[in-house]
Amino acid sequence: MCDSNGYDFIANKLKEHLNLEKSPVAIKFVLREEDVPEGVAKMDGKMRHCELVQKASQGDIFYATAEEQMCKGGSAALGLEEPPEKIKTGEFYYGLGRFSSVGSARTTMKAIPKVDTRMYALVYAPLEKANFDPDVIVIIANPAQAMILSQALVYTMGGRVEVDFAGIQSICADAVAGPFTRRQPNITLGCSGSRQYADVKDDEVIIGLTGENIGCVVNALENMS
Repeated sequence: MCDSNGYDFIANKLKEHLNLEKSPVAIKFVLREEDVPEGVAKMDGKMRHCELVQKASQGDIFYATAEEQMCKGGSAALGLEEPPEKIKTGEFYYGLGRFSSVGSARTTMKAIPKVDTRMYALVYAPLEKANFDPDVIVIIANPAQAMILSQALVYTMGGRVEVDFAGIQSICADAVAGPFTRRQPNITLGCSGSRQYADVKDDEVIIGLTGENIGCVVNALENMS
């Protein structure tokens, strides 16, 4: 684990070295209501998780339970509720014309990362305002920025950046549930839902980083030439 000087410092360094237009988003999984960080209010209304990430990237701090999550597939991937039966079986995505059969849809759904522990809520904040240790940090970036971040990920230990996605449930499963459960960063190309509802641009990709190694990533960005 690498030392850091606080999340405002980390956020500013990420913005500086990657030339980010939006704030990195800190996300924390909360098991019980009493574990919600002090001073964080519940989200008012209902939105999709991908929309909530965008909302936080623009400066808002809040938490959301299953009640505030509009997309039930995303909510289920994040451990907030049980998945609807038609999502679990693949029928939903087959019905959208994304797969040639229910079988191929079901195979994909089984492989998508999901949080098995039932969570009470997720907390969302721009990283520079986080008053909690994030489990996952989500960055919406262009491919060139993602390339630099990939170089930072291998700067210290070497190796390769392995990415895992299927073009569905991207910001929920790929960028948050995956890094949270596997303790590995991931890069995803988005999905039809996040691009339609959360205004993810054609030239943007999504990166999910684990909170515990973010100091190492920043140190690498500072030292890379």
